[in-house]
Amino acid sequence: MSNTHRIQWFDQQIREARYPNSNHLAERFEISKRQAQRDIEYMGASLRAPLVYDAKRRGYSYDDSAYVLPHLYMTEDEKRVLKYLVHRYSQYNYDHADTAHRVARLLDRFTDESESELYDRLPMFNADPRMMQLVLLLTEAIKRSRLVQLVYEGEQLTIQPTRLLSRYNDDYVAAYCDNGQEQRHFRLSAIAHATIVEQTAAIASLTNVRASTGNESGAPARKPFTAKVRLVEPLECGETWNGFSSACSDVDPLLYEVDFYDTNAFVRHLMVAEWDELLAPKWLREKLRLHCSAVLTRLDKER
Repeated sequence: MSNTHRIQWFDQQIREARYPNSNHLAERFEISKRQAQRDIEYMGASLRAPLVYDAKRRGYSYDDSAYVLPHLYMTEDEKRVLKYLVHRYSQYNYDHADTAHRVARLLDRFTDESESELYDRLPMFNADPRMMQLVLLLTEAIKRSRLVQLVYEGEQLTIQPTRLLSRYNDDYVAAYCDNGQEQRHFRLSAIAHATIVEQTAAIASLTNVRASTGNESGAPARKPFTAKVRLVEPLECGETWNGFSSACSDVDPLLYEVDFYDTNAFVRHLMVAEWDELLAPKWLREKLRLHCSAVLTRLDKER
């Protein structure tokens, strides 16, 4: 049980005039007396609790009954944001890097409820939810030694991630590719979709993935499919369309030719991305129409 619950219990005992002490706290939560005393010291030093030790009753009370404990709980969303910030600060290698790394170590202490330092509620920070989710997914894959299937700049790959890193103020994942020999760095912002493969990551195990795709080399087809899509607004020069490589038409600044290898991944992308018109190919238009029709049919059944 986390220190949050112990401190709240201790606070309640004081308000009920039970005069708790370190022995009571240690016995109640089956912890050492030393740890219990650290909890009490933290209440006084960091939470500004007006603790007074009553020698006659051998326990603590408050000399200010108006005192209220600050918020101690951290939501799951807040912990996910902290994990993302820990990654960003730990990978910072520019001016004042030592300070950034110390901040990362400090924040990391708050991401696990089993840690004794999880006392205070930290503020919410702005972060890209998609990027944050991707960092968490890759971190989990590295920790569990799992393979990851992803769509990178329109190309479908199976990788074995080894570590996350930052270069030139951008985030990357270092990973072995399908061939099991070459290690590459993939820019996280160019990953359109990623899924953990529930299979232990070992270079030799990539053979099974290749066999299931019917491609002995494990690499995607050299020639991608191309879709003609009219977007809502033009892309920046050299920018991909959420990870899918694209080229603008010479006659229409909103008309793009978008390359993709994984049809299902591209259909999922079309379902969530902003675009105005899908002009080609015809078979992709029909596939998307059938997919939308199936979704509407399921929605009608729920009424």
